[in-house]
Amino acid sequence: MSKKVSDHVLERLRDWGVEHVFAYPGDGINGLLAAWGRADDDPRFVQARHEEMAAFQAVGYAKFSGRVGVCAATSGPGAIHLLNGLYDAKLDHVPVVAIVGQTNRSAMGGSYQQEVDLLSLYKDVADFCEMVTVPEQLPNVLDRALRTAMARRSVAAVIIPADVQELDYTPPEHAFKMVPSSLGMPHYAPVPGDDDLARAAEVLNAGDKVAILVGQGARGARTEVMAVADRLRAGVAKALLGKDALDDELPYVTGSIGLLGTRPSYEMMTGCDTLLVIGSSFPYTQFLPEFGQARAVQIDIDPHMVGLRYPFEVNLVGDARETLTRLLPLLRSGGDRSWRKKIEKDTARWWEVMQRRAAVDADPVNPEYVVHTLNDLLPDGVVLAADSGSAANWYARHLRLRGAMRGSLSGTLATMGPGVPYVIGAKFAHGDRPAIALVGDGAMQMNGMAELITIAKYWREWADPRLIVAVLNNRDLNQVTWEMRAMSGAPQFLPSQSIPDVPYADAARLFGLEGIRIERPEDVQGAWKTALAADRPCVLDFVTDPAVPPIPPHAGLDQIEAAALSVVKGDSDRTDMVRQGFKAKVQEFLPGRRHREDRPGAEDDT
Repeated sequence: MSKKVSDHVLERLRDWGVEHVFAYPGDGINGLLAAWGRADDDPRFVQARHEEMAAFQAVGYAKFSGRVGVCAATSGPGAIHLLNGLYDAKLDHVPVVAIVGQTNRSAMGGSYQQEVDLLSLYKDVADFCEMVTVPEQLPNVLDRALRTAMARRSVAAVIIPADVQELDYTPPEHAFKMVPSSLGMPHYAPVPGDDDLARAAEVLNAGDKVAILVGQGARGARTEVMAVADRLRAGVAKALLGKDALDDELPYVTGSIGLLGTRPSYEMMTGCDTLLVIGSSFPYTQFLPEFGQARAVQIDIDPHMVGLRYPFEVNLVGDARETLTRLLPLLRSGGDRSWRKKIEKDTARWWEVMQRRAAVDADPVNPEYVVHTLNDLLPDGVVLAADSGSAANWYARHLRLRGAMRGSLSGTLATMGPGVPYVIGAKFAHGDRPAIALVGDGAMQMNGMAELITIAKYWREWADPRLIVAVLNNRDLNQVTWEMRAMSGAPQFLPSQSIPDVPYADAARLFGLEGIRIERPEDVQGAWKTALAADRPCVLDFVTDPAVPPIPPHAGLDQIEAAALSVVKGDSDRTDMVRQGFKAKVQEFLPGRRHREDRPGAEDDT
């Protein structure tokens, strides 16, 4: 039997070491599906419930494995459905390759069924996008797509018309107008020039109150970041995508920064005289030092991403680990000892506040308590994903990651829906590690419930069967509700914000998974322990209070006034909102001594 173009696509993916393709079938890729049958499902075809979820699974796989994620979809609607997940990859700088079908070449331009101009459609999302029209073109296009995705940490797309998939494969020849290709992506770690390093060292050595901000680009430089922080007596804040870049148990790590951030991160930025940003394109300028307040240095591997967000005095283009290794010998021990001590004191105080906020009574369960309780139970090596919404607030502020623990969410796109597919992708990368998704009920209803079917289909293949989907069920699209209150002074608009109370645990059991509904705070810890000890994936349906405010702990007067105005205008939840908001906020002003008991309703010992 002759080798088809579709056979060579899968062969080339295997040669590149691709082990999984997250996909959904359709007649636009029938040739590829037939080739998968001939190839004994190698690379593995992982069937999502929807093409968008396939793309998110590829993103999750890439984020947690460090390898390229590959997804596939049919022509027309299938290719369109991939877009949200592909934009998530593009904006979070994750390597993903999409392989999509197209109508036969003979039908192109004829307004044929499911004919969409995919080259135009993918022009913005993909750094590399080409359509294969003859067999000899294939290896070069596929190789460049994979290499571009990995080199630029972005999206690449390969479009293969249905009739081309069925053609006999012939390789490019040694001839005019032929473009042969080769396999492989060599490892490289660029470093800045010596003069740039010297200028950066001059800026950092001159600082007394140094603040460091790390993102996901610093993940491979943990030891070096710690050494720089100690040398300069600096504190370290983390962008959300860099939450797992450095241990939260280090006393000078102030936690997340920004709208979902911590008070010590905010105060460190407002008080520093020098700023070092490593591997982050954190977008919210208002949470960085005032212009002119701090001299600043940035390190990023991508020359297109330096100089953004802040008037940096020195921009270093290079791999974070290699750059810091060369920078360290140029740095003198210095910095203000009292500055470092203040950061450590403020950070310790912050964790006490978080413990207090978690212990505040709510009706029926405080969502902060749900997530805070998980801290002491997190297994080593756990993989965590948070969905967008109020769940991301509690993930950012309450969870203390350490060691080999990994965590991520949709950072720059901040789209709803990736929490569950992220951990599915993670389990195909790390089947021997437990995984937990923290999701709101809005995201769960949007697409998480359907992906429980995907979990049910594949979980028996994973060495460690534990995959926990924790649903914060408050019957409200809570983040937007609070944004309306705090930013617009608008009361809750029930027709848009109120959503049904769905029996998520019952649905899980219907699919053959474990499921527990938790309606009392005293059952929270036991539910986590049961799920972490289960012999199969588990859905925890936590019935939580929508009145617990996810607004920033360092909210400005204008936000507080706007939230108060929403009460005046007749917010449907105004009584509970005021009560819970006051109880949460007052924890920041109590004296800094610990609770007698870390449980809801416990009285402070001050």
